[in-house]
Amino acid sequence: MITGNLLKAIAQFIHLVINLYILVIIVRAVISWVGTVPPNKFIYILKQLTDPVFRLVHRYIPFAIMGGIDISPIIIIVLLYFIDNFFTGMMMGYANKLILGGN
Repeated sequence: MITGNLLKAIAQFIHLVINLYILVIIVRAVISWVGTVPPNKFIYILKQLTDPVFRLVHRYIPFAIMGGIDISPIIIIVLLYFIDNFFTGMMMGYANKLILGGN
């Protein structure tokens, strides 16, 4: 039962972190559409959090920039939703099975 509750808490934490990162990506995408935003600490932190993942997508998916429009935030969000639903769903299911006393 303790293992099940611990696994459930870890799954919920992973779900929270993924959703917060999705929010960061959305904020970064909206700010990039605005255009000229004076550089500040907030923009710097957003770039530090998102640029490595954007570069990874640009390296492995060459069509991520189509006609001057960068669709890498959409690709990343879809992948994160898949990871969130698949892995945390799997972890929650196993945690519930452990809590209910199944093997």
